[in-house]
Amino acid sequence: MATGATGDLAEVSSTPGENEYPSGFPHSICDDVPHEKYLCSNCNNVLNKARQTMCGHRYCLACVNWLVRNNKNHICKKCREEDRSLEGNSSLLTPDNVFNDAAINKEILDLKVHCANQGCSWKGVLKDYEEHQSGCDHALIPCNIGCGHMVERKKLASHLKKDCPNNMSPCPTCSQTMSPTELQKHVCVLPSPSKEAGSTPTQGAEENQQPSTSRTREQCCFSEVGCRFKGTTEAVQNHEASAHLGHLQLLLHATSSLQASPLTGRSCAADAQLRQALAALHLQGGVEADGGSSADLEGLGDPEEPARARSLQEDPAALLLGQQLGELEQRVQVYENIITVLDREVEKTQLTVASLKQQNQTNQDMIQHLEIKVSEHQQKLALKDTIISSLCQRITTQEEVSYDGTFLWRVSDISRKMNEAAFGNRNNLYSPAFYTARYGFKVCMRLYLNGDGAGRGTHISLFFVVMKGEYDPLLAWPFKHKVTFFLLDQNQKEHMIDAFRPDLSSSSFHRPVSDMNVASGRPLFFPLAKLHSPRHAYVKDDTLFIRCIVDTTA
Repeated sequence: MATGATGDLAEVSSTPGENEYPSGFPHSICDDVPHEKYLCSNCNNVLNKARQTMCGHRYCLACVNWLVRNNKNHICKKCREEDRSLEGNSSLLTPDNVFNDAAINKEILDLKVHCANQGCSWKGVLKDYEEHQSGCDHALIPCNIGCGHMVERKKLASHLKKDCPNNMSPCPTCSQTMSPTELQKHVCVLPSPSKEAGSTPTQGAEENQQPSTSRTREQCCFSEVGCRFKGTTEAVQNHEASAHLGHLQLLLHATSSLQASPLTGRSCAADAQLRQALAALHLQGGVEADGGSSADLEGLGDPEEPARARSLQEDPAALLLGQQLGELEQRVQVYENIITVLDREVEKTQLTVASLKQQNQTNQDMIQHLEIKVSEHQQKLALKDTIISSLCQRITTQEEVSYDGTFLWRVSDISRKMNEAAFGNRNNLYSPAFYTARYGFKVCMRLYLNGDGAGRGTHISLFFVVMKGEYDPLLAWPFKHKVTFFLLDQNQKEHMIDAFRPDLSSSSFHRPVSDMNVASGRPLFFPLAKLHSPRHAYVKDDTLFIRCIVDTTA
């Protein structure tokens, strides 16, 4: 036992993990007030991995580990409270004096508990509590990148995306690294795209001549209009797929510059670069490249800048570009509206699922309650059936009982019972009890259809039995009344009669000390050969009748 206890004490880690209880479980999670035997003698919480000491008190595994590790020859806290002068080896907390209390652990793990996290409706038993806590969406957990904030598990992703100061991410437009809060307030300062548009063909050719490998830093396809993002092929692809808004701002800025400048050679080059950027945008978002009418452009133009609209009408290339930008803005707005609606639907669905889960838990509790009720009713019905059967038997006995010392016993189904007696399956039968008087001796008859003793196999044996009665203390003992047996001839011709007087020295006729005395009577009462005599009807319709008369006057 000592070795096992020492091994158990080594189980506790010095640094408990998320949602683990280094000592006892709090009272607040229990549906009912926990019994005192379930509480730790040190922390007074519900026992966690209960250990029992030699003095009979219980501690959490973590508590007793801490006490043994930090105190030398520490006396049990409970024993010290009961007797402050106590000293003894049985009250010392040592690894050898502590052992696992499996019985109380089993009871504790079956306690009904609920989740203490605000907003969580989970209910169950304690053995499932820690598993639930490890995945509870409402549990408060520390930010996993070390900002120091405690957030609900289900809101961790939102915290990392919007609020965590340690979650640094680059701006999709200017690649400057900053926190989510700073990123929301950040406004990119972009260089004039005209400088980028004025780059010489020689420079572009040199860039195209660089080897294309997995480690080569590539530029965003919107670099022609001012995007400075560079990185691996995969990083550039991710950037282009997520930075639509920044790229739109760059395109609008480039368009404004194009409208403000005359159609010179450099502006034509800028226009060609813009067309390349629009082609890239068309590949990503499905923007149509073929143009529209000037009327469409007027509907999508900026009403605050009529001069810009007139410039667009004068320049077909600018007209096409403006129309495509307008269509793209409309599409972005539509997608934003769709996303907003979907977010609302997701929130409604989550609320519905939570409500259904709660309703399902309520239904499960109700089913369990009803099953317990049904089980209780079934037990009551079984008990009632037993009582009714006992009462029926007592009523039948009361109907057959006699109080005048005379009893007529009808024995039916003789053929089957004689066969059973011959094979030893059931070799004797008892008659119902009867009384010699209203408050007299309680007696009965015992019949051996295949004989007993000297009459086995040749005669019917019939005995008289004195039973333990309710009025025995008032009667004169031993029993000394004459007993007469009759085997009745149902043709009323010749009854078989046999009588005897009790042997007063025999214990069979003294006051009973058990339910009944040893039977005494006639082992050679009637020959089996004469039972089916054609002259007599001792057995008729597979039935015979035996009468017993106790003469209380003799």
